[in-house]
Amino acid sequence: MSGVCLAFQIPELQSWATWDASAIVSGQWWRILTGNLTHTNAMHLIMNIAGLWVITHLFKPTAKHVAFVLFSCSTVVGIALLATEMQRYVGLSGVLHGLFGYFALREALEGRKSSWLLVGGLVAKVAWEQSYGASTSTSSMINARVAIEAHLVGALGGTLLALLTLSVQKITASDNESHE
Repeated sequence: MSGVCLAFQIPELQSWATWDASAIVSGQWWRILTGNLTHTNAMHLIMNIAGLWVITHLFKPTAKHVAFVLFSCSTVVGIALLATEMQRYVGLSGVLHGLFGYFALREALEGRKSSWLLVGGLVAKVAWEQSYGASTSTSSMINARVAIEAHLVGALGGTLLALLTLSVQKITASDNESHE
């Protein structure tokens, strides 16, 4: 994933991949996913890749599990942003909020009590941003407005996905037990 994000920093690829509401509505649907993989500058890329590495180190998911959640959250963020006034979006941070929410909530619901602190921290961070806006220092580093809308929909998408996948697992497990 890091390599893909790095490749999308190439100007020709970035212009093809950036999330652009007008282009998506005109049929360039791939931007729903690829916009999450483009970045404003090297610092933006480094911060997002570092976030991805921290999340995967903290939760230790399989590559397949990460790919599933990345794809799902990218889709949610890319589609949900069409309902906002945003015209252009780049960055992985909305998806990272989804990944973090997904894995933290799953751990909490599977009995790891300390993970409730992670869920609470995510809720507090997103609520703060929605109430008071994003950090001005982050905006300066990435040379753009921080897309707090993407953080919100990513976090909501990831936590809802965690609830959905756990529910499906429980239903499947109970069906398997009743057939034995």
